[in-house]
Amino acid sequence: MALETTLARASSRNEPPLNVGGRHPALTRWLCVGFLVLVFGSAQAQDHGSGGLGGPSSVQSDLSDGDGLTDPQFRSRFPETLVPQWFAFKETLKTNANIDFKIDYLSLGQWSNSNIGQGHAVGGMARIYGTWQAFENGGLTAKLEHRTAYTSVAPQFFGFDSGAQSISGTAFNDIQLALTNLFWTQRAEGGAWVLQAGQLDVTDFVDVYGLVSPYTAFQNLAFNTNPTINAPNQGLGIAGGVRLHQNIYAIASIADANGDPTQPNLNVFKKGETFKSFELGFMSAQDRIYFDNIHLTVWQSDGADDGSRKDDWGISGSAAWFFDNRWMPFLRAGFSQGKAALYKKTVSAGLGFYTRETDLFGFGLNWSDPGDAFDEDQYTAEIFYRFTVSPHLAITPSLQLIANPALNPDQENLAIFGLRGRIAL
Repeated sequence: MALETTLARASSRNEPPLNVGGRHPALTRWLCVGFLVLVFGSAQAQDHGSGGLGGPSSVQSDLSDGDGLTDPQFRSRFPETLVPQWFAFKETLKTNANIDFKIDYLSLGQWSNSNIGQGHAVGGMARIYGTWQAFENGGLTAKLEHRTAYTSVAPQFFGFDSGAQSISGTAFNDIQLALTNLFWTQRAEGGAWVLQAGQLDVTDFVDVYGLVSPYTAFQNLAFNTNPTINAPNQGLGIAGGVRLHQNIYAIASIADANGDPTQPNLNVFKKGETFKSFELGFMSAQDRIYFDNIHLTVWQSDGADDGSRKDDWGISGSAAWFFDNRWMPFLRAGFSQGKAALYKKTVSAGLGFYTRETDLFGFGLNWSDPGDAFDEDQYTAEIFYRFTVSPHLAITPSLQLIANPALNPDQENLAIFGLRGRIAL
């Protein structure tokens, strides 16, 4: 779900020499040390369960049902009851060939009371994604998407169009066909460590928590991946995670800062412009790493030679806990040193409430400093209710309220109503 910026990231006509260290060789050395720590730590880690790097917006999460709830009670099995042969075929493929996949379609419409802009935005995305467990501890993950805007402004940029320095419809853009995942995962037996390499989406595992997914939870970036992080689009990368203790984990990654899922390439080996991250966190148990989680994340991103992106680095922290498998309060904050990220500083707090029918009520409040170019801080609130008809069908109305919209000082308050739908096969 990486944030596609509005700036063009055109490649330079004159290719620079090989520069795998980027503009920050000291930080690259630090990251290498971090990977050595992960490898050494994995050798010392105790064997308590299995798991990967994928958070709530990842393929492995979208393949599962129930949001991690115990004994979920769905209202219906539609459309499973309509086309039982299709679901039987999928189950056979999973049993006999270790291939698990889904096809889904999501649509988002948004309408605002802004005195500028188009006043509405509608977009959709079709996705096919899955995993192939080739070996007991190794497998392939893939996701192909087609994202389309049905109006002149895509929902992802509707906040800007309405006068706010805000991503109001995260991931619902107009990039068309995109390869957002194609990577190999290798795990230690029992999940003491895990490595992923290939076409990665770093927002699947960098600074995530239980309500991070724009497909099932909040829609505003203020409550998704931290908006002070200049996360790249999906591209070539490698990431590793290790359980340093029964309740302590670490994750490090390095990825192409110029990633482009519409044209996957190996240019990172020529340009050496990379995004790096390191996260240290506390969890209640390995299988609840993104439900009961407190962590600190540091990151750095190289600037682009063509000037479309500046060097940037920052720190973010997050605390979220899933009480009684029903209540998830959260508190998140971030700081960015440069000017490339959406916000310079931000603090978010809120609550998610789950029912046994896997409905989800969410409420969040955010304060953000948009940067020196703006006179006032911006405040955002979002409330939504995801009505879960079945494991394969959900409808989510939402309301976003933005005070002091940074791009429209003539309007004190902005309201954005949204309606999102998802059907999966």
